[in-house]
Amino acid sequence: MKNLFISETPSKIGKTVELYGWIDTVRNHKKIIFIDLRDRSGIVQVVGDESYAALSPEDVVKITGTVKKRPEKLVNKQLPTGEIEIEAASFEILSHAKTLPLPIDTDGHEIDEEVRLKYRYLDLRRPRMKQNLIMRSKITTYIRNFLTQREFIEVETPILTKTTPEGARDFLVPSRLQQGKFYALPQSPQQYKQLLMVAGVERYFQIARCFRDEDPRADRAYGEFTQLDLEMSFVTRDDIMQLTEALFTTMVEELFPEKHIMQKPWPRLTHKQVMEKYDTDKPDLRKNKDDKDELAFSWTIDFPLFTKQTSEDYYHGSGSATFAPSHHMFTAPHPDDVEMLDSDPLKVRGQQYDLVLNGYEVGGGSIRIHDGAIQQKIFDLIGFSEEQKHQFDHMLTAFTYGVPPHGGIAPGIDRLLFAILGEPSLREVVAFPATSGGKIAVMDAPSEATKEQLDELGIKTLT
Repeated sequence: MKNLFISETPSKIGKTVELYGWIDTVRNHKKIIFIDLRDRSGIVQVVGDESYAALSPEDVVKITGTVKKRPEKLVNKQLPTGEIEIEAASFEILSHAKTLPLPIDTDGHEIDEEVRLKYRYLDLRRPRMKQNLIMRSKITTYIRNFLTQREFIEVETPILTKTTPEGARDFLVPSRLQQGKFYALPQSPQQYKQLLMVAGVERYFQIARCFRDEDPRADRAYGEFTQLDLEMSFVTRDDIMQLTEALFTTMVEELFPEKHIMQKPWPRLTHKQVMEKYDTDKPDLRKNKDDKDELAFSWTIDFPLFTKQTSEDYYHGSGSATFAPSHHMFTAPHPDDVEMLDSDPLKVRGQQYDLVLNGYEVGGGSIRIHDGAIQQKIFDLIGFSEEQKHQFDHMLTAFTYGVPPHGGIAPGIDRLLFAILGEPSLREVVAFPATSGGKIAVMDAPSEATKEQLDELGIKTLT
């Protein structure tokens, strides 16, 4: 490619280059015009004649010129390109820009979030937001390399799937070809990854999109989020925790060298310990909670397998049911506690483990049930009707053909990056997030469907 990233220009002294980007600032000194040209990689100073006064901030341009070394006294040590400048020979305006409806030269925190989300394509031009996107990309690349080097197979699982009672509201998608029936968007690939263990994949991962119709909050996005989904056969809880710890410790050391992991290996605290000492199952163990560069990873283990079921539980079977899974219904009971499933279920420990960072749960996992009889017992304890059990026939049938012991974990990419960077909201690390009211402002979604679309699906609305 002929054109360069701006960050490459310091290595091209004396050469003619073509640069493309946005006008960051224009400084008019009458016969000499100084322009700061910006692209994704950085900013460089361009020196032109009075004709360059036609350029305005945020215009998209092509500039051809020669890379010159600046005199020592004019070096700008604040910029990576500060030792050079571009002596412009010609320019072409590719696209004019109107005055922006919001400033992009600040960190953006002082601007109303509704405005920022409406003009997100402009908001993402600010350096902080661009850097968040870059770090997100580096994280997923690091994860892929780390796991593929350890013989994991990346497998994509369906987005259009079956509605099953997994713990949150499903997003439903009507079927045109089978009117009256619905797909669901996956709350997670939980059932698919367990079926992959039956398939003999043994080590699976996916950077997975997950969909849950839950109320938003600062550490939880509305609608959809991204997680590292990971499953392994023939493993113990310790195997999965050690792998996860190695992955994120080395990732922080390589990608966030300014950050300090407070304790290695990470503390492992039982659910009973953290509730008694901190009154939360996701304690913030930092010594200085105002220090964004301090990362306190920890594990919370030995959760109760069940909690008392309420009418708010979306699992929820019969109205007389007493128990709800504290994690999900596929979590295996602690082997020492299996007999208490019949006598005292609330005392049964689950083989669940939560990954905690600076007071946020950034991932959760468990050893799964691979015994069909125990799975049936769990369904009974949470009050599933026969009809609800039939929604999982595909899994129960698969488990009759030889299923290995298996387990996994699903750290949230959004929440992990949000916690590492110390951002005030999850929306700061997502390119196009929903507003707190569940609206994708930049697209004005959700929107109404046409009568023709609804007729094709066999749907009538009440409004």
